[in-house]
Amino acid sequence: MDEAEPFTYDGGRVDPGETQNLRYTVSETYLGDPVRMPVTIINGARPGPTGFLSAAAHGDELNGIEVVREVAHEWDLSGLSGTLVCLPVLNVPAFLAQERYLPIYDRDLNRSFPGDPESTSAKRMAHRVFRNFIAPCDFGLDFHTSTRGRTNTLHVRADMSDEPVARVANAFASNVIISSEGPSGSLRREASNEGVPTITIEMGEAHRFQRPFIDKALDSVRSVLAEFGMLSTEVVRWPGWRTVIEHADEKTWIRADAGGLVDMHHERGGLVYEDEIICTIANPFKTDSTVVRAPFTGLLVGVLENPLVYPGNPLCHLVHLDERTLRALERSREEPVFSANPEHPPPV
Repeated sequence: MDEAEPFTYDGGRVDPGETQNLRYTVSETYLGDPVRMPVTIINGARPGPTGFLSAAAHGDELNGIEVVREVAHEWDLSGLSGTLVCLPVLNVPAFLAQERYLPIYDRDLNRSFPGDPESTSAKRMAHRVFRNFIAPCDFGLDFHTSTRGRTNTLHVRADMSDEPVARVANAFASNVIISSEGPSGSLRREASNEGVPTITIEMGEAHRFQRPFIDKALDSVRSVLAEFGMLSTEVVRWPGWRTVIEHADEKTWIRADAGGLVDMHHERGGLVYEDEIICTIANPFKTDSTVVRAPFTGLLVGVLENPLVYPGNPLCHLVHLDERTLRALERSREEPVFSANPEHPPPV
């Protein structure tokens, strides 16, 4: 591509060198009023690929919103090559209600892509979003958090058997990548099937901004933009160590075998060794307790936040670490943290 091109959508266009903030109508309320989704499109003056950043496909998952907003409105993108489509709140009705799903028959927008203009309200909304702002792109980053009552460490979910998707996932520079095609109707699966390699980023918990996750994700967005040549001032990053979980026996949701109150002995992102106690479950009198142990050595990518469980409720999400990755992780946690103060430089 020798010259930058305009980005077009139904009802408008953004020319090279322009930025446009709009509220795009994706549906209507019971009163017939428009449901409008916020969109920011930054079209660089230089030619390059088009990428989308999306968040809040589930309306109570807020961390990604701040990632997308900061990229769109706080970064200096004057040297951008290509186009960024920033979609901070995909699921406006659920966001307004502060619920996970669309409050219209409790449907999941992230199981409704690529949508259908003649189907349910969720699929009609998904269709307008997908056709106008997802399908024209060359790659995508879709930000999520855990559902309420649980929390995730920052990790990527991507189909690593798909080479273009793997390129995006590797560039994002997370320590953990869980490889899977993704559920039918999910944004990352349907976008990737349409030739727009897309990954899901999981980080933190619902209903809050968590600054450490947001800052780490912003660094990884810079890494992806560097990989695609969109920001010449940035570099592709390496996270220090990485594990790619590709097989079902390398991960497990550990579930409660008893009801009660949970005492979690490890935090999100914790390293646990085979047969180590992860948590205990006890009744209100602490007269009867159940000990939950790690079935293998691994990393807790997700843990319970709400300590009340019924039998069968998930307690934690554990992913396996091979010997090499385990040693790299152990070394990284043993390294001292040095001050950035130039008066006290790290030892040589």
